Amino acid sequence: MGYRAVRGLALAVLALLLAALDSRAQQPFVFLTSWYAQAEHGGFYQALATGLYKKAGLDVTIKMGGPQVNGMQLLAAGQADAVMGYDIAVMKAREQGVAAVTVAASFQKDLQGMMTHDDVKSLGQLKDKTILVATSGRSTWWPWLKTRYSLKDEQARPYTFNIQPFLADPGIVQQGYPSSEPFSAAKAGAKVNFFLFADDGYPPYGTTIVTMEKTIAERPEVLRKFVAASMEGWKSFIADPAPAVALIKRDNPNMGDDTIAFAIQRMKELDVLAGGDARTQGIGTLREDRFKATYDMLVQHQLLDPKVDWRRSFTTQFVKDLRVLP
Repeated sequence: MGYRAVRGLALAVLALLLAALDSRAQQPFVFLTSWYAQAEHGGFYQALATGLYKKAGLDVTIKMGGPQVNGMQLLAAGQADAVMGYDIAVMKAREQGVAAVTVAASFQKDLQGMMTHDDVKSLGQLKDKTILVATSGRSTWWPWLKTRYSLKDEQARPYTFNIQPFLADPGIVQQGYPSSEPFSAAKAGAKVNFFLFADDGYPPYGTTIVTMEKTIAERPEVLRKFVAASMEGWKSFIADPAPAVALIKRDNPNMGDDTIAFAIQRMKELDVLAGGDARTQGIGTLREDRFKATYDMLVQHQLLDPKVDWRRSFTTQFVKDLRVLP
């Protein structure tokens, strides 16, 4: 074998070895979202698309959730390292013996809210309205809203995720998310208002990162890197979402450019990412009293066993010194 052939073979072997070492250096991490890919997941897709995860030494796989996917169940079964979560779901999981923990919050506000016709100027004007509430809302925000504004169960009707009843009746208001139902209503020519429950005191965080106590104990450095890169991803996404949008549309071809653009606009207008504590403490930050408020709300409405230790439902160790300022 000639010198050039030997040299070429040696270089090929070296390249394979370097690739193997690089692969081994990248720690695998599976993140499960709460729904089909959308703009509200943008920071995670941005971190993947722009190489922030890879730069942190992580080989991240983002898996989509959906209506038939039980994220908490898959997390407990070890099929995901972390999931996109919700404070109430974490506390309910702990009630059932699942040691789930919130480690960061993408949004300082939960995105649940109420869509009304344009004659309604505040949530305080719902007493004479028919209110469409999905089954899940009955055990989360509806008891809070009902108590806060002296509403009645008789006003509530099932929400079937079809906005046609709302469009047909000016006396109906309905639950929704800022980028979903209002977008559909606008396309149908309806003039609507949207009120975020968080702006009226609803305490849960939005689009959180949830993992298991076991993962925190066994892979704290990997979690730290994932949280940090994800929050950097959110900052990057707001500045230039194009890289994430390409991946979102690849995973969810039904997501159109106009829908994504509307969602990003609404997130900015409602200041869900950069508002509140995030403005001074950084994106992802958590505060103890917010979890206590959620716990108190659930216990008050008999939605949670008071014996649940709410302090174990979250930890600030991965965000307290992060300081990814928007």
